Amino acid sequence: MEQVQHLQTKTETGKKKNYIKETFPVLEMTCAACAISVESMLKSAEGVQDAGVNFANQDAWVEYNPSVTAPQQLQNIIRSIGYDLVIEKENQQEVKEAAQEQQYKAIRQRTIWSSILAFPIVLIGMFFMNIPYANWIMMALATPVLFYFGRSFFVHAFKQAQHGKANMDTLVALSTGIAYLFSVFNTVYPEFWHNRGLHAHVYFEAAAVVIAFISLGKLLEEKAKSNTSSAIKKLMGLQPKTVTLALSDGHTKEIPVSEVKVNDVLLVKPGEKIPVDGSVLNGESFVDESMITGEPVPVEKKTADKVFAGTINQRGSFSFAAEKVGAETLLAQIIRMVQEAQGSKAPVQKLVDKIAGIFVPVVIGISILTFIAWVLLGGEHAFTQALLTSITVLVIACPCALGLATPTAIMVGVGKGAENNMLIKDAESLELAHKVTAIILDKTGTITEGRPLVTDLFFAKDVNSDELQQVLLSVEQHSEHPLADAIVLYLRQQNIQPILLDKTESVTGKGIKTVYNHEQYMVGHASWMKEEQVIIDGELQQRMNQLQQQAKTVVLLAKNQQASVLIAIADKVKAGSKKAIETLQQQGIEVYMLTGDNEQTAAAIAAEVGVKQFKAEMLPSAKAAFVQQLQQQGKTVAMVGDGINDSHALAQADVSIAMGKGSDIAMDVAKMTLISSDLNSIHKALKLSRKTVNTIKQNLFWAFIYNLIGIPIAAGVLYPLNGFLLNPMIAGAAMAFSSVSVVSNSLRLKLAKL
Repeated sequence: MEQVQHLQTKTETGKKKNYIKETFPVLEMTCAACAISVESMLKSAEGVQDAGVNFANQDAWVEYNPSVTAPQQLQNIIRSIGYDLVIEKENQQEVKEAAQEQQYKAIRQRTIWSSILAFPIVLIGMFFMNIPYANWIMMALATPVLFYFGRSFFVHAFKQAQHGKANMDTLVALSTGIAYLFSVFNTVYPEFWHNRGLHAHVYFEAAAVVIAFISLGKLLEEKAKSNTSSAIKKLMGLQPKTVTLALSDGHTKEIPVSEVKVNDVLLVKPGEKIPVDGSVLNGESFVDESMITGEPVPVEKKTADKVFAGTINQRGSFSFAAEKVGAETLLAQIIRMVQEAQGSKAPVQKLVDKIAGIFVPVVIGISILTFIAWVLLGGEHAFTQALLTSITVLVIACPCALGLATPTAIMVGVGKGAENNMLIKDAESLELAHKVTAIILDKTGTITEGRPLVTDLFFAKDVNSDELQQVLLSVEQHSEHPLADAIVLYLRQQNIQPILLDKTESVTGKGIKTVYNHEQYMVGHASWMKEEQVIIDGELQQRMNQLQQQAKTVVLLAKNQQASVLIAIADKVKAGSKKAIETLQQQGIEVYMLTGDNEQTAAAIAAEVGVKQFKAEMLPSAKAAFVQQLQQQGKTVAMVGDGINDSHALAQADVSIAMGKGSDIAMDVAKMTLISSDLNSIHKALKLSRKTVNTIKQNLFWAFIYNLIGIPIAAGVLYPLNGFLLNPMIAGAAMAFSSVSVVSNSLRLKLAKL
């Protein structure tokens, strides 16, 4: 979504300069280091005051002086290092989504084909080296893997090198490229080595496998990344495309929502979404506002009451005057805040990319020093040994184990999560979850069931309970009040059958009067019963007071001016919520509860589940602000929610967890989803994160031990001591062993207990 902000800053001379801040989608980024490269290029561009790039949602914001530079120039700068900026104002989101889809398909195709071709190369290289033309077959298969399916590594590495930068692509391109060229030389001209008493070994399998595995890692990353934009699309889909406009002559006309102006009168029918913010003029209804408040009970709307875009009208029809349209509506603000929250988090600079930036120049340096040392000190076969050892250093530094360290652990961790009813969409959240120090829980649908249910049913003394329940079911079946559904559901579960009532009259906003068998019945709130001078006996009154203190809604049924049945309705706490919260608190994690509900209900639920810190009547923006407040205190914050109203806070949190039975939008924004909606899974998710991160660290240790030992031996440090030079066959086997050890260590995670 295009955003432009006008800013004013002061220059050193005190004159004011106009800067504008624009957001552009970035294409072709494949790793966190790409985002760093794009950001540094934008920041160094003339006329740019500041810039930031978010790898997760593929956006860059740039604060620049339009009199010095323009989007076209910024685009050219980014293109020079192998990426692209979408600067067209029209259909910017569509262009970005189409490009991301295309990129995902291209990476998927590259991964599949490079894996298919690499498999026979590995088989020949490991087990069938003696078949006729083995090296030539491997060369024929490896060539398309490197220079067609793996060409992006070489293109990006070259463009990085032009600007004096290095990343994982550089290491992949360098090691696989040199391994390939060395192997081609040994295939075409093996006599060079044979004449010197050495075996002409080839490294085609190592080069092909590295390309295939690193491509797989990129594919997993691309898949996780594509989920971030689907939440925005679904939020946008909450606003209807067309609206019914009431004309001054009494007729109506259907117009696109984009044409609605302030003060237009719009009609909303039952089941329709409210298109813009406004105030009710005529009619009454109940509106589902759960996207704002998170509360499941629809809110009654009468003349002058406010309505909001994206909320859903229930049973009645009404007309309302438009007050906020377009980007001013509450829904548009929620969309914008979710986008900003997703874009504001600094991209996690992957450890492997950080290492690659240092590792590449160090390895190249060691290789050059090895060559020089052998030329100067190598004796009879100085040049031959210099060439062999310097190339062996580069080949043995091949980042196969390094590239496998994180993706294999993440893959196994994600699989382990799925076995335990946790869908993990993003490697970053799995790596970060073990650091969580504060957890924020939404109330409705997260701690509680998320829908009003009958919790208590009491009868006065000496009444016919069966007949009263039949009357109650028959009345509530025809009621438009949202709580009626809870009563009907409860009575049907008790196998109560409805009866035919003689006469029914609805008293708007208060209750229903009916006649059955020549006797008068009333169903409604206690305040209405008191207005109608209904007698409520002492025991029933006492019970009612107790239930109201527990923040339950009480409905009464009166027969002939005497209260006979008391029904308590509330959003029940889930069975495992209290135990889950206790477990988290025992681990030293601070637990907070946030809700859009009233203070009394919030206090009652917090007391029931043992949450000491809670906040009530919270709007979506207030929830996100609270997350930010905790982050500013240095806490790593996890947010757990299930509704559209939680989406902004979920996007803001360090770790976001959605309930599997919640809204699609919450699940799209969140990086983890608890399929069972059981809060006890949070503890398991944190434990899984800790075990996965430990596995990644162990994998990196193995990858580095191999390089720390292998590189000096490849360079020939043992030669002066005992005449030992690393046999290329042993180097190949050691490389394979390091990769096998990393994969095996990752697979151990499958056996871990959560």
